[in-house]
Amino acid sequence: VSLWHLVRRHLGDSLRTLRMRGTLCSVSKRRLLSPALLAALSKRCPRLHRLSLAETDLRHVPYESIPLSLTVLELSRCEIPTAWFLASAAPRLRHLIVHNTLGFFDHHLLNVSSQNRLKTLSLCGTYRLTDTGIQKAAPHLEELERLVLRHCSFGDAAISFIVRHAKRLRFLEMSDTDSLTDVGLACLATLQHLQALCLHLCDKISPGAVTALCQALPQLRNLKLTFEKEEIDKIRAILPHCSVSHAP
Repeated sequence: VSLWHLVRRHLGDSLRTLRMRGTLCSVSKRRLLSPALLAALSKRCPRLHRLSLAETDLRHVPYESIPLSLTVLELSRCEIPTAWFLASAAPRLRHLIVHNTLGFFDHHLLNVSSQNRLKTLSLCGTYRLTDTGIQKAAPHLEELERLVLRHCSFGDAAISFIVRHAKRLRFLEMSDTDSLTDVGLACLATLQHLQALCLHLCDKISPGAVTALCQALPQLRNLKLTFEKEEIDKIRAILPHCSVSHAP
């Protein structure tokens, strides 16, 4: 059954979430989406608020074609155009998840952060983003409540830019961020609303720095780490009001 058939015959105004997988990783290179199909989707499904795309070639899809009703956009292993996230008529995104989409550059982050009031930002494997890109986007992330950084090449400078502006953060995960040190970790002490912190495979941070940080965070209730069990037990004893566990 073609996607056109689904849109015309089966999808209606009750649809809230749509997940689609394209053909980037398959032998067939047939394009999944087009501006015409997205226009039909917008008309048929005016309440669609979450669009999740995987392995989809979007290089021939203008950002203006994306349904205006969206508040959540997920991109996983997709190809996007240079000019994406910049349009006079565009959805008002509140949550953006970008995983292993290598064509996601500094200007993409600046465009999407400056045109939207993001509450959630999840970046995984976005190796083209730099500390400079984070610095330019950070002033537009003041309403951010949830931030996930996995397999990113950001250093201490990027973290300091983020925490300088994203004072409302409640959840923060940093995984496989090899450039993060105790210096950058100490910057997180200004996040007085932080409730959950996950530090996974951040090899350059020390248990002492983690303990000092957590003692400065009055709202912290959940802490996940990848230290040895002995170190985690020590931290748990110092933080009786916080659930401390080993990060998966």
